[in-house]
Amino acid sequence: MGLDRYPDLDPDEGEVISEELVAEDDVLVKAFALGPGAELAAHEHGDSTNVFHVLEGVVTVLQGDSEEEVAAPGVVLHERGVAHGARNDTDDTVVFTASLCPLPS
Repeated sequence: MGLDRYPDLDPDEGEVISEELVAEDDVLVKAFALGPGAELAAHEHGDSTNVFHVLEGVVTVLQGDSEEEVAAPGVVLHERGVAHGARNDTDDTVVFTASLCPLPS
């Protein structure tokens, strides 16, 4: 097995694709690809800090009652218990990872 865990992500319009990149006892890293018009619904992790790393495109990040466009390369911190999500308002695919630590219970 090679060291690179980055998957081939090619979502259709309105589609969200996710892949686990790392799942260990103390951290979870998932990759998300959002096709044009796709949305990852707002949710929260009460026991975990979540960090988005925007790798491709411009994603609209939802956090609490606010939203903000974040372009690659970008990093967004979601504190524990804060509702967060993502939406693709562009015509291009958006790719980001979400790292959770510690693992959600």
